[in-house]
Amino acid sequence: MSTQALYDDKALLGQMAQGSEQAFALLYNQYRHLLFVHIYRKLQDEDEARDVVQEIFLNLWERRNSLQIKDSLSAYLYNAARYRIINRISKQLNASRYIDHFQAFVNSYAEGTDHRVRERMLTALLEKEIEQLPTKMRQVFELSRKEGLSHKEIAERLNITEQSVRSHVKNALHILRPKFNIYLLAMLLLRQ
Repeated sequence: MSTQALYDDKALLGQMAQGSEQAFALLYNQYRHLLFVHIYRKLQDEDEARDVVQEIFLNLWERRNSLQIKDSLSAYLYNAARYRIINRISKQLNASRYIDHFQAFVNSYAEGTDHRVRERMLTALLEKEIEQLPTKMRQVFELSRKEGLSHKEIAERLNITEQSVRSHVKNALHILRPKFNIYLLAMLLLRQ
């Protein structure tokens, strides 16, 4: 960069600090295209690159009174561009991670919810089938499977023999097992 351009930049910055919009426009027109090309190479998005250029120059105008540029204006602008590019890429990565985590959560929640719904449906269907068993068979089956009582405990509670308990459980399973298999098959088919 020539010393003439450096002098012109410093002179224009001085005029801009005094509120000269014309000086600002000259600086903007001198650097906007170079900054755009530099930023676009990094972000690969024209709209984002334009936005970053606008942010840099807006910040330059807003800070015109307190701005202290040690090196050249071009070095200052490229540093500002670098920080903004890093921030944009960082935000994009964070947004991408958030979307991935959110999608994983939605998928796991949907699978868990779907599983619970199917489980409730299957339980309701089996309850309905159990209710249709003969009364004594249903009582024995429920005490055995739901309350977890032994055959001896069921026999004592209902005043029947252990052999009767075994027979009721065996017959209940004989009736329910084919229906249960049909329901399980239906649930598996619904899952696909």
